[in-house]
Amino acid sequence: MGNPADKTEKSPLPVVAIDGVKIKAIREIKKLTQLYVASVVGVTTDTISRWENNRYPTIKRDNAERLASALEVELAEILRQEDAEPAEEKPSPSPRNRRRSIIIGVALAVLIAVGLLLFYRQRTAVSLVERKLPRFGAPGEVIPVQLRIHRNASSGTGLIIKERLPAGWRIVSSLPPAATGPAGADELKWLVPSGAGAVAISYAVQIPPEVALKTTGTFSGEVIVHGGGIGRRSTSGGDRAMTVAGVHWADRNGDGRIDDDEIMPAYYLTEEMKGLGLDWKTVEAIWSGKGYRWDSRTRQFEVVK
Repeated sequence: MGNPADKTEKSPLPVVAIDGVKIKAIREIKKLTQLYVASVVGVTTDTISRWENNRYPTIKRDNAERLASALEVELAEILRQEDAEPAEEKPSPSPRNRRRSIIIGVALAVLIAVGLLLFYRQRTAVSLVERKLPRFGAPGEVIPVQLRIHRNASSGTGLIIKERLPAGWRIVSSLPPAATGPAGADELKWLVPSGAGAVAISYAVQIPPEVALKTTGTFSGEVIVHGGGIGRRSTSGGDRAMTVAGVHWADRNGDGRIDDDEIMPAYYLTEEMKGLGLDWKTVEAIWSGKGYRWDSRTRQFEVVK
């Protein structure tokens, strides 16, 4: 019989300390649901909730790596900062040096406070708008566009959001409804009430069927805040351009397939924009098949069985 001492003991899986507050903040900024993150990591939504509420301060490293991948960040960004080892004991400074340190510290604190005040005054004057576009779209296809508006309660007023579409592109529908001009107008407008926190505007736009491939559709926009009789304007951020090609909007890497990593984001986006004209049946058919090809004659996608 073999010696029990010769048997290799199984070492426990390495664990890491995660920061639930960071995890939740990243997920909400990226507009990911707990269900989506849970499906990527391979756990339940209850587990994701416990992680975000720091009910499990440490988890297995492989789970943490999958979690970081689902959130599209580096692992280090979701780990908790551990306390540094205590430094060697140093002799107490003299009263004179102590007074000098206090004066320098107070001066630095005042400078920092003034800088932050100026920074936040500038930030609260206008709200930030971030646009999210697909990387690709095909001629004649209806594509999704989303605007994320970060409101600041201290502004105390509503916002005017303006979006300018590429020339010839047509709005299909939006949520909330947009105030558009004459038929064919390429500028969209929304009124957003005052308040705190983020709100979203979703709209679907159709690429002109006759547009040439390998061209770029460029979007622009601005947010306007009125206060004290003055309208303060800021340019919208986020994605500005997308490529017109024989590629479906849900095919993020443009490889002619909608794979498992792409189907869930497309599903959640289509559900969120239900009723705005997105063609979910085609997305699901492509995912169920072996891929798709673009027929330049019929200007339609053909599913590869």
